[in-house]
Amino acid sequence: MKKELRTTEGAAPIGAYSQGIVVGDFVYTSGAGPLDPQTGELVGDDVAAQTHRTMQNLGAILAAHGLGFDDVVKATVHLQHLKRDFAAFNEVYKSYFNQPYPVRTTVGSDLMDILVEIDFVAYKSA
Repeated sequence: MKKELRTTEGAAPIGAYSQGIVVGDFVYTSGAGPLDPQTGELVGDDVAAQTHRTMQNLGAILAAHGLGFDDVVKATVHLQHLKRDFAAFNEVYKSYFNQPYPVRTTVGSDLMDILVEIDFVAYKSA
């Protein structure tokens, strides 16, 4: 059985998808980007600012199920400019986690007018 997660504290979906889905003890988020949850407008003009907003959006989705960043077990990251922006992205990203960090895949992607998109898999122990 799956349950939809929805919050106004994270950016609303701009397509046919849920912000997050709960399946058993796992939470899966959709790819989130740097959109302001109130206005839907793009936040930030560099990867650091966009990563902060993206992480805040994902944090709100996790919180909708009583989870936080320490519950994240897997992240998938898409960067518009992988070589150029990786270091700045990584500095912001790691500031949201404690060790051990989640496993992560980071790839370069052709994104729609944003510099970063991230999705999570989180685990909520009973």
